Amino acid sequence: MRIERELMRGAGPLAVMQLLAAGERYGYELVQRLDADSGGVLAMGQSTLYPMLYNLEAKGLITSRNLETSSGRVRKYYRLTKAGQKQLAEDRAKWGQLVEAMHKLGVTRLAGV
Repeated sequence: MRIERELMRGAGPLAVMQLLAAGERYGYELVQRLDADSGGVLAMGQSTLYPMLYNLEAKGLITSRNLETSSGRVRKYYRLTKAGQKQLAEDRAKWGQLVEAMHKLGVTRLAGV
């Protein structure tokens, strides 16, 4: 099951920043982790991810650097900035409040989730 576009606008950047909280990653690695770690729910293509990364970088929440691999290929690696760490903490708190409110309304977790 994929999340509708409107929900993904809020969940996508939070998910990306959460993955970057563990350390820097390159774009395709983020695509793979989003798909695998969310059971496909937060799967997105590179055409969705890269504009999101550029937006986060423009806001100063992430930064990037190019590294050459042993094969000579250059990869762009992204990592959270201090501002990104602060924003992630705020967004996680807000997300927690949203989940708690939904539970109060009777929206419960599905079996196996």
